[in-house]
Amino acid sequence: MGGMGYDVVVVGAAGVDTLVYVPDDVPDMSRDSTMVHTVDTVGQAGGFTARGFARLGWATAFTGALGDDWAADMVRAAFAADGVVMAAEVLDPAGTARSVNLMTPDGRRRAFYDGRGHAQVPAPPGAYRLVAEARLTLFHLSDWCRQLLPAAQRGAAVVATDLQDVHDLDDPYRADFIAASDVVFVSGAHLGDPAVAADRLLARGPEVVVVGLGDRGALAVSRAGAVLAPPPDLPLPVVDTNGAGDGLAVGFLHTAVLGRPEGAGSVAGMSTDAMALALLAGQCAARWTCARSGGDGLATRADLARLCAMAG
Repeated sequence: MGGMGYDVVVVGAAGVDTLVYVPDDVPDMSRDSTMVHTVDTVGQAGGFTARGFARLGWATAFTGALGDDWAADMVRAAFAADGVVMAAEVLDPAGTARSVNLMTPDGRRRAFYDGRGHAQVPAPPGAYRLVAEARLTLFHLSDWCRQLLPAAQRGAAVVATDLQDVHDLDDPYRADFIAASDVVFVSGAHLGDPAVAADRLLARGPEVVVVGLGDRGALAVSRAGAVLAPPPDLPLPVVDTNGAGDGLAVGFLHTAVLGRPEGAGSVAGMSTDAMALALLAGQCAARWTCARSGGDGLATRADLARLCAMAG
């Protein structure tokens, strides 16, 4: 374990998702009422990744902004059940972040995100030491998270960031996250040529770039080369794609960073063989996540090992 007893610190972006399962692939918005199934779950990128690491047996801390409301109570209860420690917290006067996600029968989503006051709140004071002493720090994109990047760079063995769905690689909002990270994850949904985009990101400072390609698999690029991995052949349904990218990040970092000896703190020069193994674990974790509704019951270490053996 790292300093303060944590293998991984997840920074930012946890809240409550309301999943609205609609009966049609294209909802009829002209209708006043549609019969649906709804699920309230603790999720968003920080929620899925913190719970995912803890379910895999890693000592996991979360630092973030929550409100003084029922949604915060729900986040704390879910974290406690999975073993995530709320190690540093700041109050968001606007309340806990929420999302309403329309889910179609094939598992696709259309998310409507309400980040509340996350653009204005400061970083939790105790988080600076927390990120400096972790073996791994995974950042999400709430605006206040960038305040912790210098501390993480100075101390953390590996700094990772999930860039989410990028439309413009030159987006200034993400620039300091990219430059500060050893590993970046990004959705390939709007990247055009994912391999070209990955090379451009790699040139800006990271040691490894991982691109999620959905049902086309995943791509990882380092200075040692590139690996394009097809999706694993697993007998799992696609129920809910919420958290799929988070599962990819958790499984990849579980294998490529946390699963290595504690003193092996760098991902520089990661080999193509190592990236292939990590991509397999990441995609298996993502498929497990997609086979259930919401953020409960994410893969344990035994679950992930079994899936990797089946797919490998």
